[in-house]
Amino acid sequence: SSGNGSDAVNGTAVRFVSSAEGTALAYGSLLLMALLPIFFGALKSVGCSKSKVNSLSYGLCKLQSIFSQEYINLLLSMYFFVLGILALSHTMSPFMCRVFPANVPNKQYQLLFTQGSGESKEEIVNYEFDTKDLICLVISSVVGVWYVLKKHWIANNLFGLAFALNGVELLHLNNVSTGCILLGGLFVYDVFWVFGTNVMVTVAKSFEAPIKLVFPQDLLEKGLDARNFAMLGLGDIVIPGIFIALLLRFDVSLKKNTRTYFYTSFLAYIFGLGLTIFVMHTFKHAQPALLYLVPACVGFPVLLALFKGDLTEMFSYESSDEVLPHTPRLTHFPTVSGSPASLANSMQSFGLSTPRSRRHTPSDIYEESLPEEASSKEEVTESDKDK
Repeated sequence: SSGNGSDAVNGTAVRFVSSAEGTALAYGSLLLMALLPIFFGALKSVGCSKSKVNSLSYGLCKLQSIFSQEYINLLLSMYFFVLGILALSHTMSPFMCRVFPANVPNKQYQLLFTQGSGESKEEIVNYEFDTKDLICLVISSVVGVWYVLKKHWIANNLFGLAFALNGVELLHLNNVSTGCILLGGLFVYDVFWVFGTNVMVTVAKSFEAPIKLVFPQDLLEKGLDARNFAMLGLGDIVIPGIFIALLLRFDVSLKKNTRTYFYTSFLAYIFGLGLTIFVMHTFKHAQPALLYLVPACVGFPVLLALFKGDLTEMFSYESSDEVLPHTPRLTHFPTVSGSPASLANSMQSFGLSTPRSRRHTPSDIYEESLPEEASSKEEVTESDKDK
């Protein structure tokens, strides 16, 4: 959900104290920050493994009724400190590869943690990284310490953008029907929890965690110490974003060298978020953004597919890259190896890889199986000749 005001979020009344210029700057910045992870995350999502979407809002509200808010905030700070460092390091890795000086040696490192001894020794963590990865981790750790100590809105946004980008990249929908069901369910979820209860209010106001993007409306008056924030939840970015990324992969599957459905849904997202901001500003009341984003992001591409005659193909599309084998029950911690960029993938693929083995994509498995299939066909042919 989206809202504005330092003490008014997700369904509470709003009192504007900033100038019109400051408010426009805040809204425009939120819109831009929302578009960046969706656009680049969708581009990076092509070929990535899928994961699962979950929600924290209701669980966090229940935790608050059991434990003290102070302890929950401390736990969340440490939790997002670790996740934020990994997510930000993963985001920075491609840029570091481009700017890393060629004359500086890129040394390899390994962090190995085992259990047992002798023949029964088992690898728990086998984390390999290089100098570039180490620099990314150090920079991300500095941002993490800044966030934990100061809770500054810029540090919050750096972590939030990294979470959103990684979410759109790594969380995959397997087909359009699943996406429509997911967005439809979360459409009802968002409207109910914002307008029907105070759960979203409790979560947004009580917990200090980078689960939203913020931008001060009084930045022009108070500078970096501004406190009157306009806010946008990460769910309003990631949830439509993974559907937009799915449509990009559908565009690629058509092999028409066009990105019609991707750009249509992307522009629909801009329209939906702009409408959210307009209604919020007009009625001075925080809005469930999915109320406007879901009809726009689903409706416009579906209508376009109906007009172009691609509707059946759209709803029957299912990328083979995203059809993974059934994950076995996790009975022990898997081996984790690779750079920070691959660590996020390894953490989300429990049971899909074995220690000291290369992870195969479906295309790899298909290509490697071709020689065996070809040889088996030849054997059948020879046997037929004998007959």
